[in-house]
Amino acid sequence: MGDILEKGAHSQNEIWLKIKRACHYILTVLMYSICLIMILIFIAFVVNFIDQKRNLSSGETKPALFSAYTIVSPSMVPTINVLDMIVTMRVNSPEDLKKGDIITFNSTDYRYSGVTVTHRIYAIEQTSDGQYLFTTKGDANNTKDATRISFDDIYGKVMLRIPKVGYIQYFLSSSWGWIVAIVIPAVGIIAYDIFKLVRTLRQKSSYTKNKNSKGGPQ
Repeated sequence: MGDILEKGAHSQNEIWLKIKRACHYILTVLMYSICLIMILIFIAFVVNFIDQKRNLSSGETKPALFSAYTIVSPSMVPTINVLDMIVTMRVNSPEDLKKGDIITFNSTDYRYSGVTVTHRIYAIEQTSDGQYLFTTKGDANNTKDATRISFDDIYGKVMLRIPKVGYIQYFLSSSWGWIVAIVIPAVGIIAYDIFKLVRTLRQKSSYTKNKNSKGGPQ
């Protein structure tokens, strides 16, 4: 009977240890992922800052070299879904754009004036004075956009899509999301590491006492 109870307790300890290891692994991966995202954001910020300083010193006004946007409209489904994040890169010349490219731009439609839109280039025209005009269309829309845009209205060309990152953005922007995703995992990892340290110190202390007791007078 005692052997059965001992085996049951040992099995429960193994399961609990596996659960703790899995939670520690998940929390560690989450923390490293967040740190990596923060590092990438910092690098992009530094690159944009240097680029803007150089543009200002030369008297030029250009969009940021890299930008990120969260999609809130289904107009580009299924290519880009709602709450996907896109990363755009500035285009320095209209000749670098072609039909089929996905761009982010400032809408000139009177109904959405000033709204940032991400659509695909449907057609490109060049006027007699050399100006480029771009007709755009959302992949999910039945008709092309009502107004054409100039090259100056374009913020950048879509280079990368990160699925569903908008959910994380909205979650982290809430007070509870920040606590759950950042504070609790950090405290959990620190507490677990402290627990391991204390357990190791106790084991060493116990080992030292046993060793001393065995080496003493008989």
